[in-house]
Amino acid sequence: MPSPQKTGLVVTAHPGDFVWRAGGAIALHAKRGFRVKILCLSYGERGESQFAWKKAGVKMEEVKAQRREEAEAAAALLGAEIEFMDAGDYPLRTTEPMLERAIDIFHELNPSFVLTHALEDPYNVDHPEATRFAQEARIIAQAAGHKPDPNRAYAAPPLFLFEPHQPEQCNFRPNVILNIDEVWEVKRQAFEILAAQKHLWEYYTRVALNRGMQGGRNSGKAMTYGEAYQRLFPEALETLA
Repeated sequence: MPSPQKTGLVVTAHPGDFVWRAGGAIALHAKRGFRVKILCLSYGERGESQFAWKKAGVKMEEVKAQRREEAEAAAALLGAEIEFMDAGDYPLRTTEPMLERAIDIFHELNPSFVLTHALEDPYNVDHPEATRFAQEARIIAQAAGHKPDPNRAYAAPPLFLFEPHQPEQCNFRPNVILNIDEVWEVKRQAFEILAAQKHLWEYYTRVALNRGMQGGRNSGKAMTYGEAYQRLFPEALETLA
């Protein structure tokens, strides 16, 4: 029997977050044959759509529709599927039905890894709220007595925190740098889909270059573009070499 397809899950507060911070990982694993799903908790309609609100007379539903269209196009370009929860942003408020749906996604997908936000962000409380939500769903999904199913095979996956906008202020300490050279052009193209946040395109290009330089220095291998992650749980090894 062929091996089941490997999977990855990305839990993001807003549409832009999965592109700036994890677009390389998404594209790279999709290229490797992984099924990657993005769970986008909001459309970023209030606080993450600066340029959309510059149009005179624009309505909330118009902004949400624009951001959804952008996010769907970016996810498709990166090779992922996307599901929205419409929890709102600034502030982001999840509900029990949303949590139950997230638990179902963990069970259905049985992800090999999960990517989400840093634990802290004094500039944007939506981000650690998304992290809390992802952690809670991951934990509850392990509970044999929550929606019990004796035939379900599920193991809690490793969780990686992607880089926040101002890492020093968020106590973000990266211990993984992912080489994204082979998918950089795809990630950059995904940037340019996000017209509502075009002020961030060049910033996150510089971030990728900086992490690529650090990755090359730490690995001794050529690397131009990288993404930084913080592994939340220890990695169990048989040897250190």
